[in-house]
Amino acid sequence: MIGWLYRAADLLRRRPLAGDHGRLGEDLAYRYLRRHGCTVVARNYAARSGAGEVDLVAWEGGVLVFVEVKTRSSADFGAPEAAVDGEKQRRIAIAAREYGRRAQVDDTRTRFDIVSVMLGKPPRITWTRDAFRVRDI
Repeated sequence: MIGWLYRAADLLRRRPLAGDHGRLGEDLAYRYLRRHGCTVVARNYAARSGAGEVDLVAWEGGVLVFVEVKTRSSADFGAPEAAVDGEKQRRIAIAAREYGRRAQVDDTRTRFDIVSVMLGKPPRITWTRDAFRVRDI
């Protein structure tokens, strides 16, 4: 029953957002993480300063995971995860630190992951745990 509701919601979202690969990829990543035991607690968390954003925030066991989702319709421009460069990591880290501070979670209990989504029939989803470490910001 719940699967049917997800499919209906996807169809409704895709109609007005047909060209919005990012939103579709985030929806797929959200469900993928939930199926793999994560509890997603936030989507599109933006730092109050406006300096950064985290696509998904989830708990996997006792670890708070900050997830960057990258979506591509083809590999013509490289793997999706390759787009998470140093500057992007820094901006994610700013938002993650703020979220962790507000949630009172120590940095030692956090991790940065990347979920890559290649759109197709069926979509191919790759979850890279501990994809990068954050140095001093």
